[in-house]
Amino acid sequence: MRPRTALASLVTVTTIALGLVATTTPAMAGALDVTCLPPSSQTATFSPPLTLTPGPATVTASTQYGPCTSATVPGLTSGARNATIPYPSVSCLDLLNSAPLSFTITWNTGQQSTISGSTTVTTVGAGLVVTITGSVTAGLFAGDSVVQTITGPSIAVTLCTLGLGSVSSIFALVTLAITSVP
Repeated sequence: MRPRTALASLVTVTTIALGLVATTTPAMAGALDVTCLPPSSQTATFSPPLTLTPGPATVTASTQYGPCTSATVPGLTSGARNATIPYPSVSCLDLLNSAPLSFTITWNTGQQSTISGSTTVTTVGAGLVVTITGSVTAGLFAGDSVVQTITGPSIAVTLCTLGLGSVSSIFALVTLAITSVP
């Protein structure tokens, strides 16, 4: 076989193989409907600041998503969610607990996605990592799976759990992926 013909055959076989992989992989794995990357962020404030001793406190959380990219909704570029929740008894130890949650993101298009899931909290070095896994239960992308990661500093939380300080606020970076379920 001549070198030029061998190269052409190799390119043809590779193209066909990649075409098969490209057409079957997304169907098996689901398609990424939207992704939001840093500087997406979340700020949580605690009033009064959390200590090791449980007590009443109000948590105010604001999450800004963006830049976001969506293959299925091209005009979707950002989103937000805000919550104010009074707790009758909470301490900084509660920040390390996994828990179920539900929240609604309002997208820049005016559409909304309601997400239900659970959190897993880990500390990695000096970082506090909260991973939310769940699904979109209503609105835009209903039925899709969700993974959101919130990563911030753990120093204030660690000192608080040792009785050496309090936590008045936490600023963290956010990544979000909403994927269709095949």
